[in-house]
Amino acid sequence: MTSFAPSWQGIKLITRMDKPIGTYLLLWPTFWALYVAAEGFPGWHLTLVFALGVFIMRSAGCVVNDIADRKVDGKVKRTAQRPLVSGLMTSKEAITLFFSLLAVALALVLTLSWYSISLSLIALLLAASYPFMKRLTHFPQVVLGAAFSWGMIMAFAETQQNIPVTAWLLFFANLLWTVAYDTMYAMVDRDDDLLIGVKSTAIIFGKLDKIIIALLQILVLALLVKVGQIQQFNMFYYLGLIVAGSSFIYQQHLIKKRQRDNCFKAFLNNHYGLLIVLLGIIIQY
Repeated sequence: MTSFAPSWQGIKLITRMDKPIGTYLLLWPTFWALYVAAEGFPGWHLTLVFALGVFIMRSAGCVVNDIADRKVDGKVKRTAQRPLVSGLMTSKEAITLFFSLLAVALALVLTLSWYSISLSLIALLLAASYPFMKRLTHFPQVVLGAAFSWGMIMAFAETQQNIPVTAWLLFFANLLWTVAYDTMYAMVDRDDDLLIGVKSTAIIFGKLDKIIIALLQILVLALLVKVGQIQQFNMFYYLGLIVAGSSFIYQQHLIKKRQRDNCFKAFLNNHYGLLIVLLGIIIQY
C-alpha cells in the first residue's frame, strides 16, 4: 500500500480530482445543451456518457497542461507543488496517464453516432492544444472557451443529428463566459506570468480588464436571452438569467481592486451562475 499511495496521490493531483471546479464549469453548460437539444431529460445513456466524458477530458486537459508547463510551474508559487515539479510523478508516467484517459474517452464516444465521433476529433484538438497557446497568443482563453463549449455542439449533433442556430448561440455564450472567468483566473497569476513569459487575456487587456470582462458578461446574457426567445422559454429560464446576471455584478465587486484572493473568489463564483442557468432550463421543461 505504501508504494501505491504516492502514485495515486500523483494521479489525484495532476488530474485535479481535489479541485472539481473545472469539472463543474465544463459540465453545467454541456447539460444546458443536452436538455435544450432533447427538449427535456436526454436519457440516462447520454447523461452518463457526457458527464463521464466531461470528467475524463477535463482530467486529460489538466495532465497535458502540466506536461506543457512542467518547466515553468516551479517558478510560480501557486503551481510549485504540482506532481511533475515536486517529483511525485515523472513525465513518462504523465504521458502514459494522458493516453490512458484518451482511451477511456474513445470508449465512451464510440457509443455515440458517427457524426458525434467525427466532431470529437475537434474536441481532442482543442483540449490538447490549449496549454501551448499560452506561449503563442495572448488569447489562450478563447481556445479554452472553445474547448469547454465543444461538448455543447456534440450534444446537439448526437440528439438532433443537426447543429441549429440555438446550438451556436449557446456555444458562443459559453465561450465568452469562459473568457470572462478565465481572465479573472489569469488576473491571479498576472505578475508571475509576466515574469515567466506566459501570455493571457489578463495581460493584453491590462487596465481595461474589468471593463472588458463586464462587456463579455453583457454579451453572454444577450446571447442567452436570444436562446430563450428562439426556444420560447418560460419565466423560470429568465429568472435563472437574472440570478446569473446578479452573480456577474458580485464578481465585478470582487475584482474591482484586482486583489489576487478576490479575483480567485470571483472565478470560483462562476460555477454557481452556470448551474442556476441549468436549473432554469431544467425547471422550464
